[in-house]
Amino acid sequence: MPPFLQFVIRRFLVIPLSLLIITMVLYAGVMLTPPEARARLYLPPGKGGERATESVIKGYIQQYHLDEPYPIQYYFWMKSLVTGQWGYSPSMNQDVLPALLARTPATLELTLFSLLLFIPLGLISGAASGWKPLRFGDNLFRGVAFLGMTVPPFILSLAFLSVFYITLGWFAPGRIGVELGYEMTRETYRNFTGFYTLDSLLNLRFDIFLESLRHIAMPVLTLTLYNWATLGRITRSIIMEQRKKEFITSARARGLTERRVLWKHAFFSVLAPSLTSIALSAATILTGAFVVEIIYNFHGVSEVLATSMQGAPDAPAALGFAVYSVVMVLMLMFILDVVQAIFDPRIREDVLTS
Repeated sequence: MPPFLQFVIRRFLVIPLSLLIITMVLYAGVMLTPPEARARLYLPPGKGGERATESVIKGYIQQYHLDEPYPIQYYFWMKSLVTGQWGYSPSMNQDVLPALLARTPATLELTLFSLLLFIPLGLISGAASGWKPLRFGDNLFRGVAFLGMTVPPFILSLAFLSVFYITLGWFAPGRIGVELGYEMTRETYRNFTGFYTLDSLLNLRFDIFLESLRHIAMPVLTLTLYNWATLGRITRSIIMEQRKKEFITSARARGLTERRVLWKHAFFSVLAPSLTSIALSAATILTGAFVVEIIYNFHGVSEVLATSMQGAPDAPAALGFAVYSVVMVLMLMFILDVVQAIFDPRIREDVLTS
């Protein structure tokens, strides 16, 4: 079997093992509440709510095995997850899994735009800064990167709302405006992917495309700034080390310009080491998107968690959100590990020899 295929298989097998360990811990926390309290959270509308009889509550306890030992409860809970029965959310008046899937495109669109923005910006700005250290451009980069790494995303979100929305009126929260949002509900408008930007282009509705960019700009910038600063500083450190290597001296001796030496020789040597930082930043973007979505009212997956915290605790929604976010992060890390192994064969060789 080729080494690369072995690497992919081994990385893929890590996903169910990690998911098993994490879900065991999550469900152990849920079991701290009494079975009667958890049974009421499974009651759909029309079953009595807080006025439900004791017999109804006992029926739900038996149905969901809420009075069994932990291993048995965990087994039936995982069985329900695998079969797509993630429970009923009283706060949203619908099943948990369809609610999560319906909001997934918004979160993925926000994450994808952030990745497409911070990766090239971080690599290019970091390389340009490290190639000529202690110059004006380098000092400016380090100053902005320092701010980007120290300001929390929720503070940055409030600042962007105050400046770009309230003061200047350039951008707006939410995913789309009311008027164009109504246009998207017409029968003539087709939703192909759930990504407002992509679907608007496929429908040749450039007005909706520009409006969706106007709404996604602030959350994307908020998520991008911190990860751009992290990747840029790492790239800067790597490129400063590469400046001293023999192949750079040899390239200069051949009469190549500084720009050609940087972008044709030194820059490609930083791609493989920077992929580790990119993978970690991608996971940070996905989890950080949940906070940003709530602040900007972006109606992503985090809306399930926010709704579950309003009023009475909604255990199925909160637990479903936790499991769903873990699955998304594990799948994203798997994809980035494979991409990293493609660009850097040393990674898969180290795994296979370990």
